[in-house]
Amino acid sequence: MPWSNQTGGGGWKGGSGGGGPWGQGPRGGGGSGGQPPDLEEILKRGQDKMKQAMGGGGGVPGPLLFLAAAVAIAAVAWSAFFFRVNPDELGVVMRFGQFVRQEPPGLHFRLPYPIEEVALPKVTQIRSTQVGFRSAGEGRTIATSSDVREESLMLTGDENIVDIDFVVQWQIRDAAEFLFNIQNPENTVKEVAESAMRELVGRAKIQPILTDQRQQIAAEVQKLLQLTLDRYKAGIQIREVQLLNATPPPEVREAFLGVQDAANEKVTLKNQADAYANRVVNEAKGDAERILQAAEGYKQQTVAEASGQSSRFLQVYEQYKKAPDVTRQRMFLETMERVLGGTDKIILDNKGGPGVVPYLPLDQMQRRTPPASTTGGN
Repeated sequence: MPWSNQTGGGGWKGGSGGGGPWGQGPRGGGGSGGQPPDLEEILKRGQDKMKQAMGGGGGVPGPLLFLAAAVAIAAVAWSAFFFRVNPDELGVVMRFGQFVRQEPPGLHFRLPYPIEEVALPKVTQIRSTQVGFRSAGEGRTIATSSDVREESLMLTGDENIVDIDFVVQWQIRDAAEFLFNIQNPENTVKEVAESAMRELVGRAKIQPILTDQRQQIAAEVQKLLQLTLDRYKAGIQIREVQLLNATPPPEVREAFLGVQDAANEKVTLKNQADAYANRVVNEAKGDAERILQAAEGYKQQTVAEASGQSSRFLQVYEQYKKAPDVTRQRMFLETMERVLGGTDKIILDNKGGPGVVPYLPLDQMQRRTPPASTTGGN
């Protein structure tokens, strides 16, 4: 047969004929090296060599035909009864169209078609599903992507419109469920992911979606998407949901930026008012605390003075009971000392004799005495 002749000693594969690959050298027996060899010539030369190997003869011998037939039957039997599963695949065997078993990577036996068929899904491959855009190459760039507005435009909980593009990374978790429970896996993942994103966006406000809750929303979408696919028994594992873009639509972007500026100004003014309120309140709290501390100190001082006076009175009373006259005289002297100690006074007695002239500085006493208030009247 022609395919077996290519493995022999023909001149175009290199051998005793001296020929090389097509266009790389002269063929055996002369000729131009720039033209490919003639197929009939190759077959003829291969038959000649086989005749020589089999001892000559005018036709193809019976043993050679038998050997070729045996090789062909063995190849057909091998392909009919055995199959190979690559490292990134999983063999799903179906008997008369019904799932019967799964085979790991390696060489395995099967019954010939149409009794058993084998599907080989790539279970380790990470697949990407794009929602809201379509990219022509790796990743998403402006030059290679186009928006799909019917998928990306969504209504938020505060009745705003947002344009969201995201990617779902997924792979096969259960090959049997993946093959038999869903008809179009790519479209199923896209539609379920779009539905989950619309549900979560519809419950949120636009400002958190555009700023600080994008990662949280992506995580919640992944969780809801996985729960839905598990209910479908799709045999799919969601690896990641990447929220690539979340912006207002171009038609309302200018108005949205104006509202955003007003909201930012509102936040700024509120922060300034809060700072002023905190300062005033803290100062008032400090004054109140000082007043309370002063009152507490005055209270403790007054109580201490009253306690001391009471204690002194009790002590004097105890002494009075023991010596009333002495104690009475002492109390009189202490009282007079306290009363007269802060006044100007002149003491005259008759011990100086008749030659002492009394002197009373009335002018100084008048200066120290406050003037009496006068009231008008007729």
